[in-house]
Amino acid sequence: MFWRGVWGYLPAQIVQGVVGFLTIFVFTRLLSADDFGHYALAFSVTTLAHTVTFTWLEASMARFWAAERTPEGMASHFASLYRTSFTIIAVFTPIAALIVWLAPLTPALKIAVAFGLAGAPVRNLAKLAQERYRAAGEVSKSAAVDIGVAVLGFLVGAGFALAGAGAASPLLGLAIAPLFALPFILPGELRQSTGGTVDRTRLKAYALYGYPIAASLTLALVLASTDRFLLAAFMDAAAVGAYHASYSLANRTLDVIFIWLGAAGAPAMVMALERGGREALRQTAIEQGSTLILIGLPAAVGLSLVARPLAELMIGQDLRAAAALVTPWIAASSFLSGMIAYYFGFGFTLGKKTGLLLVTMAIPALCNVALNLVLIPRLGVTGAAISTAASFAIGLLSCILLSRRAIALPMPWEALIRCGIASAVMAGVVWFLPPLGGFLELMMDASAGGLVYAIVALTLNAAGVRDVLLRLIRARRSVTA
Repeated sequence: MFWRGVWGYLPAQIVQGVVGFLTIFVFTRLLSADDFGHYALAFSVTTLAHTVTFTWLEASMARFWAAERTPEGMASHFASLYRTSFTIIAVFTPIAALIVWLAPLTPALKIAVAFGLAGAPVRNLAKLAQERYRAAGEVSKSAAVDIGVAVLGFLVGAGFALAGAGAASPLLGLAIAPLFALPFILPGELRQSTGGTVDRTRLKAYALYGYPIAASLTLALVLASTDRFLLAAFMDAAAVGAYHASYSLANRTLDVIFIWLGAAGAPAMVMALERGGREALRQTAIEQGSTLILIGLPAAVGLSLVARPLAELMIGQDLRAAAALVTPWIAASSFLSGMIAYYFGFGFTLGKKTGLLLVTMAIPALCNVALNLVLIPRLGVTGAAISTAASFAIGLLSCILLSRRAIALPMPWEALIRCGIASAVMAGVVWFLPPLGGFLELMMDASAGGLVYAIVALTLNAAGVRDVLLRLIRARRSVTA
């Protein structure tokens, strides 16, 4: 199930990566530095609001679907989640509107936040369907929703930016795009609740499971976004824009990789535990953890190596200098965050001890606030980036230690050592290449680094990559024979 999902979700994640890069390339040019900073702040507020309000429902859809065994139970599962979601939307919408109206924000920021919050209910309904598709192994449906929403959201946002909508432009795209997907996915999902009723006992179990996840993700977002608000307080919106541009560039690259592998790995681990027990889970987990390191570690190292030419190519003139400085720190943060969210932290959800996940994320979140207060006044955007990297390192360590009280996923030491050696060799080669600047340097460094890493990883059989490649070749030959 894991590898079927890996290959099935690959096209969607390629599109997500391209759209992510285009978003940075286009909006850092169409928007002023201040507008891009206001967008960054509004995006952080919107993401926090969605996570606090809706994520527990989405997490419950994914985790409890595989455990249902009867049509009646499945109908009740869908009825409980969707009817509760509609009730929350009816409460969330007027409250959000009132808060935005009363909030002492600048007009540009207020409009951006308003459109961002308006899109949260729509994204929730689309996300519920996607989580069900992933849990059920319906890879093509989930990928299609991802691709359609990502492409349309970018195009709509770019159109509004060209029309002069300013900081609200990207958020208008995020709000409008899921609306076009709902007519195709929502009716079929709601039909699965036919005959079902809202089960309060079931909802209580979902809440006990999902709310700690939502709270931990909220803390993770605080960990990732506190720096933006403190930069706005200590500096200005332009500094926020520069930081967010760099953060988006590095984090989006790593995030695409982790979301891609996590979309395949999370359902596979749930299924392995529910139907094969702890030993089946261990085998599936070590395969996923090794694959995350095989792809994620060199990506983080590579981003650090090409930070300057990548910023020259992708980020507008007003923001690129500061962005190049912080990209290596953000790349490290993104790798550590990915290993928490898509591997080690999943042991808490598998063991249904999500309260510990909340504790795990509270530790680095508090550290991040303290470090930002100390380092931003002294180092500016670089201080914010250092604070985030150090906090995620603390978070990973606390996650590994606390997961022993739930289901501790195995540490893929062999993969980490071999991939680390391959990444170090890659870095050594790229370091001595001439600094040509811009697109030419980026292509040269990326091509040479990728080739060197691939050769060394295959030679060392890092994360079993040579074994997987040989299996694919044999399977291909058997099909064509």
